[in-house]
Order: sequence, then C-alpha cells, then structure tokens
Amino acid sequence: MQKAIIGGGCFWCIEAVFNRAKGVQSAISGYAGGKRPNPSYEQICTGVTGHAEIVTVSFDKTIISYEDILDIFFEIHDPTTLNRQGSDSGTQYRSVIYYLNDEQKDAAEAKMEELQHLLPSPIVTELSPAPEVYDAETYHQDYLTHNPNQGYCQAVVSPKVQKFMMKFKDFIK
Repeated sequence: MQKAIIGGGCFWCIEAVFNRAKGVQSAISGYAGGKRPNPSYEQICTGVTGHAEIVTVSFDKTIISYEDILDIFFEIHDPTTLNRQGSDSGTQYRSVIYYLNDEQKDAAEAKMEELQHLLPSPIVTELSPAPEVYDAETYHQDYLTHNPNQGYCQAVVSPKVQKFMMKFKDFIK
C-alpha cells in the first residue's frame, strides 16, 4: 500500500471521491500543515492553527497509480484559487499536496507543470513535505455516506462525486 496526502477544499468532497475509487483502500479526513498538535475541527476553522483539511489516501499502486490519484485530485477541485474552493474560504481550504518522498514530489511537480499550460490562471497548490497528520473527528469520516441528504452534501459533495464518476469511469469501484 502507498499513501497520498492531499487537500482541495472541504475534506468531505475529496474523501467521498477517493472512497469510490478502485484501488483505494481508505480515504481518511484529517488536518495537516499547522502549528497546533492534535487540533480540533473548531480550532482549525478559526484559521489561526495553519492546518489544512486534508485526506490521506491509502492505495494499491498496482491498481491505481500516484499519477492517477493526482489526475483525479486536480480534476475535482480548482488548483488556481488561493485558500478557497467554491464558497469555502480560509487557509484550511487551500489546495495542497504533501509528498512522502522525492518520487511523489517529482510526480506532483510534473503534473502541475503539465496542467499549468492548460489553465488560464496560475496553479497555487502548495507542494510541501508531509508534516504530521491528525485524523479528523469520527463524525467527519465517510460524511457523504452518513449524511446524503444534508444540504452541503447535495449541493457540493455529490456533484464532485458525479463528476469523478463521469470522467473516471475506469476507476469506479
């Protein structure tokens, strides 16, 4: 198993997509990149801890590659908006890739360079070595499955899942 640590707005969206991807064993919502050890959701929402909402994706590289993970990641969020995805704003919603080794760093740099030529605005995705990751509270895990009728899930999370399912048919579990 390999791991990828990524953030692109609300972790419910990223987690919901990757939990439906073939080759992904788990997608765990969490927090990373901040100053406070073991932060709570309420603390990171203030914007003062410096943490981003992230998802740790554990995957079987013989089924889905790190490059595939990056393709899906960049398709389901806007890497050109600084500290914002849709109406979610603040540093906790920043676009970020935390790499675990030089191979992941090189792959992310290459993907961002490739995509930059296709986008009208600069990519602002943070690319940094993996910091300590803290799992989010239990009620955040697999949020869409547990709350499919919640307004945010219907308006924001489900459309991202649908986009993934239409664009990446070969990767649906």
